[in-house]
Amino acid sequence: MAANQQDIMDFEKTRNTLLTISAQKQQLQIQGTALEQALTELNKTSEKKVYKAVGSILIMSSTDEVKKELEEQKETSELKVKTLQKQETVVSK
Repeated sequence: MAANQQDIMDFEKTRNTLLTISAQKQQLQIQGTALEQALTELNKTSEKKVYKAVGSILIMSSTDEVKKELEEQKETSELKVKTLQKQETVVSK
């Protein structure tokens, strides 16, 4: 009976870990989609300056600088998603 109890506890721990990883991955994928949409819009504009949100204020910045920042954020987000996918694979085995 104690072995079954331990198996159940191990299962619950693994399930909770997978749920956490899955939620984090989903959040990063949504963030990646939003970043991609922002980059698409920036590529369409001919404006040299755009506003970017910094905390609770908007600051004018060069379009090229904002594009670079967004591309870096997107790349970081994609790397984190890949890491979480690897963690998912390891935990589910």
